[in-house]
Amino acid sequence: QSQRRGGPRADMVPEIAAAVGFVSSLLRTRGCVSEQQLQVFSGALREALAEHYKHHWFPEKPFKGSGYRCIRINHKMDPIISKAASQIGLSIPQLYQLLPSELTLWVDPYEVSYRIGEDGSICVLYEATATKPVSSYGMLTCKNQMMLGRTSPSKNYIMTVSS
Repeated sequence: QSQRRGGPRADMVPEIAAAVGFVSSLLRTRGCVSEQQLQVFSGALREALAEHYKHHWFPEKPFKGSGYRCIRINHKMDPIISKAASQIGLSIPQLYQLLPSELTLWVDPYEVSYRIGEDGSICVLYEATATKPVSSYGMLTCKNQMMLGRTSPSKNYIMTVSS
């Protein structure tokens, strides 16, 4: 099926860019990683996510495969993040010091969102419609929320997993 103008996008470039930019910004705020290291990390993470999501990206059903695409740190480091971090010599214990101990990052077609802590708010990093982008990259809706340590009641979120 050919891609029609205004139809669903098959690429995942803006979503992956938003996710990579967010994780890189978390590493940057701690000041322990150089800009050069961040560039290498970002490139490695971008490639790893594109490869991981290749057969699990469904713009026509954005939540299909959401569980598979979810990046998670919760008493266990996400293997995709640890693999990219190993490219710049960061160990898993170092990652635990640099990143939130509980982080969930959902990378879905047209939306990238995250939650810090199990009871934190879900914040949207990137949102687009099937035809035009609504917002761009960066921490838009919950600026520096993790720095302030604020939490609010969690939003009910249904995560679907496909096999």
